[in-house]
This record gives sequence, C-alpha cells and structure tokens, in this order.
Amino acid sequence: MAERPVALPPRKGATMPITPLLKSNGFFDPAATKILTAAFDTAWQMLKISGNVLAADYRAAATRELLAKRIIEVGRQGERNPLRLAEDALAFLANSTPSRGAPPGRDW
Repeated sequence: MAERPVALPPRKGATMPITPLLKSNGFFDPAATKILTAAFDTAWQMLKISGNVLAADYRAAATRELLAKRIIEVGRQGERNPLRLAEDALAFLANSTPSRGAPPGRDW
C-alpha cells in the first residue's frame, strides 16, 4: 500500500482561505474546524505534489478557494474523515475544470 502525503503546517503569515470561510460560517465547533483545516491542507499539498497547473501561483488563490468551499460543503453534510474530505475536494476540482491541466495518468 502506497503512503499518502500528509499536510504540512501552514507557512508563517500565510492566510488559508478556509479559515475565514469557517469563521464566517459559524457552523463548526473547534474539533470540526481542525479536521476541515487539516483536510484542506492535505488536499492542497496533494495537488501541489501532483504538479497540476491549478496549483501554479497564478491560479492558486482561485483553486484554494474552490477546495475550501467544497470541503466546507461536504463537512456540513457530516463528513469528518480528513482524507475523504481531501479526496472528495480533489475529485470535485477535477470534475469542475478542464482536464488539460491534469498531468497524464492523474485524475486531479
């Protein structure tokens, strides 16, 4: 079984787009907020590692916002497994964007 990448801690001073969305939402308790943040960080790292053009600097902000919104949406439905949240967000992203940005053999 292959190892899966884990989320790296956010860089100092970096604002994660999921944090303001979670705070304004008011729907999640601190434990859920921690899980959703971890899922977001994991999804972003997986996308960057894949070499997908959606992680490029000029697309990063929009891509991160889409990932954050999807993770929040699925989290509102009760999902609390960070890996499932991350994988769902990446699948959603792959289905929401033209496939020409994905490297060969990758679906995100």
